[in-house]
Order: sequence, then C-alpha cells, then structure tokens
Amino acid sequence: MGSTGKLIEYLEGGKFLCAFITDAQAKRLRLVNQNSRELNLPLSRVVHCSDKTHLIDSSREELARELKETAARRQQLKEKINLQEIWELIADESNQSFSPSFLAELSFGKDADDDIVAAFLRSIFEDRLYFKYKENKLIAHSPEQIEQLQKQREKEKRTQELIDRGGEILKTINSCQGKDIPKNDIYNECLRIIRDFYISGSDSKHADLARKILKAGGFNRPHDPFYLLVKAGIWDKNENIPLLRNDLPVVFPLLGIQQAEMLLQQGPEKLLQDPARKDLTHLHPMTIDGPTTLDFDDALTVEEENGNYLVGVHISDVAHYVQPEDPLFLEAMRRGTSIYFPEGQIPMLPRHLSQGICSLIQGELRATISYMILLSPEAEVLKVRIFPSIIKVAKRLTYDEADAMINTDKELLILNDLRRKLRNRRLDAGALLLPFPDVNIHIHDGSKVQVSLAASDTPSRALVSEMMILANTEAARYVADRMAPGLFRAQQPPKKRIVHGLDNDLFLNSKQRKMLSRGELLISAQPHSGLGVTQYTTVTSPIRRLLDLVMQHQIHSLVRREELRFTEEMCKDFTSVIGRTLARANNVRQQRHRYWLLKYLEMRRDTLHTALVLECGPKRTFLLLTDILLNIDLSTPSRNRPEPGSRVQVKVSRVDALDNTLRFEW
Repeated sequence: MGSTGKLIEYLEGGKFLCAFITDAQAKRLRLVNQNSRELNLPLSRVVHCSDKTHLIDSSREELARELKETAARRQQLKEKINLQEIWELIADESNQSFSPSFLAELSFGKDADDDIVAAFLRSIFEDRLYFKYKENKLIAHSPEQIEQLQKQREKEKRTQELIDRGGEILKTINSCQGKDIPKNDIYNECLRIIRDFYISGSDSKHADLARKILKAGGFNRPHDPFYLLVKAGIWDKNENIPLLRNDLPVVFPLLGIQQAEMLLQQGPEKLLQDPARKDLTHLHPMTIDGPTTLDFDDALTVEEENGNYLVGVHISDVAHYVQPEDPLFLEAMRRGTSIYFPEGQIPMLPRHLSQGICSLIQGELRATISYMILLSPEAEVLKVRIFPSIIKVAKRLTYDEADAMINTDKELLILNDLRRKLRNRRLDAGALLLPFPDVNIHIHDGSKVQVSLAASDTPSRALVSEMMILANTEAARYVADRMAPGLFRAQQPPKKRIVHGLDNDLFLNSKQRKMLSRGELLISAQPHSGLGVTQYTTVTSPIRRLLDLVMQHQIHSLVRREELRFTEEMCKDFTSVIGRTLARANNVRQQRHRYWLLKYLEMRRDTLHTALVLECGPKRTFLLLTDILLNIDLSTPSRNRPEPGSRVQVKVSRVDALDNTLRFEW
C-alpha cells in the first residue's frame, strides 16, 4: 500500500487529513499534507490510499490547495451517507465483514471512486455505532452491540452534561448565588459526587468524574469541595469529616427506633413482678456526675452494718431491655460505644433509652443490677452479693456539689474514707494512677472555641472512680470464680517503672504513660497491673459500652442460674467486634478533639504558649503544650538545647484545622 503520487488519508487529533506520498519506504511514508507540512508517517496510520496516482511535481502550495479541495469534496459526500440504512440492508447477511468499496457503492448506488470510498470511511470513523474498521475491513455490529453502544453514548452524553452543568452550578454556589439555583437532579447528583470525592478521595466511585466537574468549575485546591458544600448548605462550617470518612452509624434503623418506642410503653409494674428482682426502693441512692450529663448509669448507697459498711453500686439494667438478637443489640454491636465530641454525642443506644428509661433519673423507678459489697472499716472486701434490683434515685449531685458536701454529708464522708483506703490498697498492689487534667472544650456560637483544664482527681471524681473500679473488679471475680467465659480487661506490668504511688507530676506521668504495656481484652481473667487488681472487667456503663452490656447479660444468666447467654466462642467474637469498633470510634474522637484544639490555636496565632519538654533528641524535641495538653515536636536547636522536664515558650508558625496542619517555632 502506498507509492509515490498516491493520495492518502490519515487521522491526527481525531481529524482526517489528506496528503500526497512523496517517498515510500517499507514501513514509513514521506508526505506533504493539506496544511503544506512535510512529515514522516508510519504505514500503519494510513486509513485510505487512492487507486489513482497523482502528479506531484507542482509546488507545495499547489499540492496543499489540491488536497484541501479533495478534503472538502469528500466531506460533502460524507454528509449524504446514512449508515443506518446501509446497516439495515446488510444486517441479515451471514458474512458481516465487508470491504469499504462494497459498502460505499451500496450507499451511493454506483461504482465507488477514491472520493466516495474515503467519504464512506470518514462517516464510519465519525459514527462508530453500526460498523467497526479493522485491518481495511468494515465489520457490522450485531443488534445487541448497537443497543449497548447506544446506552454507552447516552451515558457519555449525560456525563458530559453533568460535567458542564455541574461546573456552572459550582461557580454559582461559590459566588453566593446558591439560593437561585434550581435544586434539580443534576444539582443534587453533582453535590453528592463531590461530597463522596472529598470524603473518600481516589477510592470514591466517581473520583474521576468529580475531578472533571471541579475542573470545569475552576476548583483545583484540595479543600474546595468542602467549602462549596458549606456554601451550598450541605455541611456545617465545622463538619465532622473524620466521622463521615469512617462511615460510623449516626442514625438508628427503623426497627431499632420501633423497639425503643415499645420499651417506653413498659411500666414499672413488670419490674416488680419479677421474683428475682429485689425491691431496694427503701434505700436513698445518689448519682454523682458532671453538670451536663444526661445519661445516668450508676448510683451509690452506703449503710453501716455491724461495724462494717455495705456499699451499693447500682448499675442501670440495660440488659433487661436490650436482649441479644434484638435490633438494638445488633445496632450496639455496630457502634460498640457512645462517642462524645465537644459539640455533641453519638449514643450507642437511642436517646429514648439512654436518657430515658435506662437512665437513673432522680425520683423515677428504675431497673438496676446491684453490686452490694460489704467492706470492713479498712476497706477489705468481706462479702459480695449481685442481683437484679429496682431503685429510685434520691439525690442527683454534680461533682462540684459533692466536693462541697464531702466533709459534712454522712454518706459521702464514709464513701470518701473508704475511697482513700481502697486506693491505697491498689497502690500497694502496684497500681499506677497517673492523673492527667481533663481537657474541656466548649464551643460557643457554633465555632468559638474555649479550652479549659479541670482536675481529674478531685475527691468526688476519685470517689466515683474508686467505687466503679471496686464494682468492676468484683464483677470480674464473680464471673471468673464460676469458670464462665466473659470479657476481661488485662494489662501486663509496665516496661519500666518511673512513678511509685500517687504522683501529680505532669512530666513523670507523661514519661510513665509511654512505658505502659498495651491493654488487652481477653475471655478469661488475667491481672491488670495498671489498676493493681488480679482480675478486671467493666460493667458500670452498659448505656455507653457494648462490653459492659455483654457482661451484664452474662452476669444476669449467672445470678438467675440460667444457661449462659454467651458461649466462649461468642465471647471471642465479641472481643473482635469490640476491638474493631472501639479503634474506629477512638480514632474519630481523637481526630475531632485535635480539630477543635487546632481551631483554638487558629484564634491564638500570635500568643506564646508554655510547653513542657518531654524528650530532646539530636534532631527533634518533643513537647506538651501545658494549656491544652497537646503533643507537638520541633527541630532541636543547635544551641541551648532544652532539658527534659523544663518549660519553654513556643509560638504557632502555621495552623490549619481543616488541613490538620500544625507547626510551631521556638
């Protein structure tokens, strides 16, 4: 194919170009094309070669003019071709492979010259619906192929429309004219696509399409989708992106909501009809919590008994309402825990339950599991009884109120004395308290951030903590002594011990925390070195933790002398579920906590911050900001290296909460 003087056609940039061959070699041709350009072309790129040989001894300009005239003539002929009619004529033929000249003659009803054949090929390349060009042959598509190609074309057309119109929609949103945009299907789909892209990045199903829409609108910065969605009213300006990226459940399924509403219809009469449930309404339980607490899952009582003290730790009996295989139990398995953010919470159970029938609200009859623990005056455990009960909380106290009353209220006085002795026993057994201040983040007007530190070891907080540790320890002992499988928390001794006894030194406690062994969740009891106990679980927060709810069910079956609710294999499965859900929840919570701290620092770019030097290496120095307890690092200065344990002044050099960027300078 191809010799000097032949007129050929080839494709360049999707367009047909005519050219004369000025020199032909085995695999390459030397050409002059209709744009008066000389070039070398591989033989494989030739789409059509004329039968006629032309004289090419004219000037290049004259040859280019002749080629342009030929191209125009062939383009006019192409407009007369109806490929659908030709396809219908040959659709029933057994052989579906044809020469271009045959179909061209069929189309024009006469012998096909070079122009007609070339025009037909142009038509084929422009509309590939009916025929495919392969190795100088035209292959007719089957009806099924045509249908599929038509669907593909419609999809491509709609995609292009989405790109073009989506780009315009984004421009309008960005110019604060979002209210004028009709909220039609394209609008909604466009925003859904860029939302998914911002959350999932390249893993998004329509990542490439999202990039094209954004590019069409002129948006190329990483966080442009975020700001557009905020302007469109889809997201809040402080939207919880880690929550969305981890796809944590926020809304409860319909079956779960229906179950919660049915439970609300149950009156206290059913509780009193249970012969195994003891009526403890003669006691006067108290709750001690933070001022903003809405879900109360534990209450305390204390009575003198023959020179000893009967401490009651009464835990909301969530297991009474949420049974295994219930929709709400299955949803609790999906969530694993309630998650608390500065701006709100995502509960493990619907608020109908967590803040309603399962919450130990003052003056209301409530189902509980009571851990009645008889302690000697020296806080030795003499006897433990665990049973389902019904109580009515008499007093609701905040930590501040309890602190103010702790030396005058008889019950608080006794409990606080026992708290000190119980703590000393644990310290003697090797417990590590390592108190850190609580970082309280308050959000005002949706975005103004206030951060304050509060002591985590006030008398009332320590009192509640110690009583919960006591109940959890005895619950673990109760299950372990009966050789029943359960969910037990354990911890090996620290890799190195720095702190001995109670120490409030922030530097030493920070160093000691880095040397703690990782906590474990096991199905058989093992020692917990950090708490200084020989076995441990958690049962005191069944409203907020799946682990506590599972253990409450297991204890129910033991105290009622029923078949165990959960087998060893089921408990193993629970450890996997809890490990996975807690890891995700903690990751989201920590990211969100850091986000608000960075927002706080954004408002204090020019403020000097005091930092505690934790470690000073040859290249990096690790510090703790003492006002917000945030870990940072800086390049180690070449001179005047700071000593670990010393305090220095640092300043923000760059901070962006959305971008999770934080840089400090000395």
